[in-house]
Amino acid sequence: MFIFSYIPLYGVVIAFQDYNPALGFASPWVGLKNFMFVFSQPDFVRTIWNTFFITVFKILGNIAVPVIFALLLNEVKNVFFKRTMQTLIYIPNFISWVIMAGILMDILATDGAVNRCISLLGGGTVNFLGNAKIYPWTMIISDIWKGFGYGTIIYLAALTAIDPTLYEAASIDGATRWQRVKMITVPLLVPTIILMLVLSLGNVLNAGFDQIYNTISPIVYSSGDIIDTYVYRLGIQQAQFDVGAAVGLFKSAVSSVLVVLSYVLADKLAGYRIL
Repeated sequence: MFIFSYIPLYGVVIAFQDYNPALGFASPWVGLKNFMFVFSQPDFVRTIWNTFFITVFKILGNIAVPVIFALLLNEVKNVFFKRTMQTLIYIPNFISWVIMAGILMDILATDGAVNRCISLLGGGTVNFLGNAKIYPWTMIISDIWKGFGYGTIIYLAALTAIDPTLYEAASIDGATRWQRVKMITVPLLVPTIILMLVLSLGNVLNAGFDQIYNTISPIVYSSGDIIDTYVYRLGIQQAQFDVGAAVGLFKSAVSSVLVVLSYVLADKLAGYRIL
């Protein structure tokens, strides 16, 4: 942790320099010039909005879908079917985005499996990865599909902590299965939902570099370019190390505030504390 996380922190000085690799950290000091340059770029404002848009819907989807699926699985009485489904939906979580991106490019291509199914149903060809309006939703839905298995297991674990005598008492009182879910399961699951939602606030500016970097193309930059990919192009591909460092430092500062805020809210709303 010290070697790979704390020592490199000295590199943030690059954000305040007119960085020259030949001079290293002895490059001329320019203060906030790099930040002013970045904030004056219309592309940067666009990437902030894209990042926020994609991340918010990912967070909401990665809470709503696992909750719904966990509630459905919780009602399944066949143990074998229940365990099998848990395993199947959890498998995509172990696949890296490098591999998953290749899979998405194949099945979402204009001649891929998804478009063939759409054609069979009488629809037209959809360019999922090449249409600026559709691309963000493709990233959101594919991220939810890949990760909702992990969230489902968390909520299933929370459901097992519910006292079964509550269901027994409700059954004796004549409550239907839907009424038991509505009046017992969902209310007792709300604290866990709030906790997961609050803890996700720290990732509002993390829209998923691995996923988007491996699927994005210049044609969808207007809606799919996020802060991380923007920093990569500036700092690595265009060798503007100082400007890239400034953007990265800005994101880290905002994320740090959001992380602190998320833990404060987790303590206030869900009684969750680190210590």
